[in-house]
Amino acid sequence: MENTEKTVEILNDLIQINNDRADGFDKAAADLKDENIDLKATFDKLSSDSRDNVIELAGLVGRHAETPDNGNTILGTLHRAWIDIKATFGGDDRHSILAECERGEDAIKKAYRDALAENELGENIRTVLLKQQEGINTSHDAIKALRDAHA
Repeated sequence: MENTEKTVEILNDLIQINNDRADGFDKAAADLKDENIDLKATFDKLSSDSRDNVIELAGLVGRHAETPDNGNTILGTLHRAWIDIKATFGGDDRHSILAECERGEDAIKKAYRDALAENELGENIRTVLLKQQEGINTSHDAIKALRDAHA
């Protein structure tokens, strides 16, 4: 049996972390130096994927007659600030950029694992989350492979 309050809380948490992910990839794409500009298309696609996830998750929240959360997590905001600090002090090489992106991907993978571990979710929600999780896992592996290629 689905618990509406718990389900909406889980969905809103995933909305927030997808917002963090989209904003993080937007920031990473904007901060790229010329020698790493080839990463822009990848970062733009991953940001777009997260925004698509948010739209889908917001629709699920709306089906529960609740208002979706539009914000970000505190940790995501802090992570972007940390990236700014690292870039200021020279941590803007390709490997560092990709390592930070992978760290963000690790966080969203954990959020989806935790959400799917909940027994309160209805089957239709679980199906959506599994599909989104598959895309995130694929993206994580691609970012990791890019990072490892420039170690």
